[in-house]
Amino acid sequence: MAQRVAEAPAVSLGTLEVVAELYGSMPTGVTISHDGRIFLCFPRWGDPVEFTVGELVDGRVVAYPNEAMNRPNPNDPAASLMSVQSVVVDPRNRLWLLDTGSIGFAETGFGGPKLIGIDLRENRVIKKILFPQQVALPTTYLNDMRFDLRRGRGGMAFITDSSQLGPNGLITVDLESGRSWRRLHDHPSTKPVWGFLPIVEGQPMMGREPGHPPSHIHFGADGIAISADGRYLFYCPLASRRLYSVAVDALADENLPEGQVAQTVIDHGEKGASDGLESDSAGYIYATNYEHNAILRWRPGGEWETLVQDPRLLWPDTLSVGADRYLYVTANQLERQPAYHEGKDLRRKPYHLLRTPVGAGPVMLA
Repeated sequence: MAQRVAEAPAVSLGTLEVVAELYGSMPTGVTISHDGRIFLCFPRWGDPVEFTVGELVDGRVVAYPNEAMNRPNPNDPAASLMSVQSVVVDPRNRLWLLDTGSIGFAETGFGGPKLIGIDLRENRVIKKILFPQQVALPTTYLNDMRFDLRRGRGGMAFITDSSQLGPNGLITVDLESGRSWRRLHDHPSTKPVWGFLPIVEGQPMMGREPGHPPSHIHFGADGIAISADGRYLFYCPLASRRLYSVAVDALADENLPEGQVAQTVIDHGEKGASDGLESDSAGYIYATNYEHNAILRWRPGGEWETLVQDPRLLWPDTLSVGADRYLYVTANQLERQPAYHEGKDLRRKPYHLLRTPVGAGPVMLA
């Protein structure tokens, strides 16, 4: 008689609790307002997406700021939300939406890639910044963003370009004037590692489309976080296990030669394979680890430690520290998409919004 081998029980390290089970579209970004409102985004990668930005209200996600704005208009992409990849509440409690302008990772035209600011008291758009095509290239994929409101008259935003079709880099935005410029354009620190092969859920993760040979994933600069003192911007390519930083002073100076910006880049070494990064007022940097269903924490100059590891962290994507001193994370099963499994969709709903206590509030760069 064949013997059955008992499966090892799933073991969790640290404390992780479910905030919401998501049975609709696949989420990426999450952010928490100062008064506890929770916003999520759902990029249009190929699945049906009813709305690309939503607010979690009484356990249910509803279109935000309204359904009309969430209807993509290819004939006038500047007038609607095409495909939002990131949502972030800034220190002044304004919600910012980062619209890639790209549906299904297609190339974009002017008016699609944009940054939209919303006043949460009145739930209305107060700022719309369209990126010129020399900044958001046709191949650009706007991924994530962070803010420093102490710079300039209205503050600055910093954005990663994770494109798998063209050059990678960082984008600086002057929020007052709406001007923007590229930095570290095609710099090695922003690019995917050639031949990168992550092991996710025990299996080598590669692009596996029906009728095509397997291909390595090659998304560039993705995760982003700003240090508590506002001096350094941390970032990491998705297809890499290394962490980098660059001087914010260099990014903020539109006239500084690119070579001098690159001289401020620091390679902080291995941290594991990450999607999202985050920081807090205690000086910690947080990183998801999608190979090990974990979230790590690091104080610059110290050692990385595991904050939480849990089998429910199936592709931990975006991190957001709330004023309630919890670190929120979306787990969206990205590795189970059809593109990685010969056209078979292995995702099983619900997706999850989870949180773990961290004991430090968000970075407040006002």
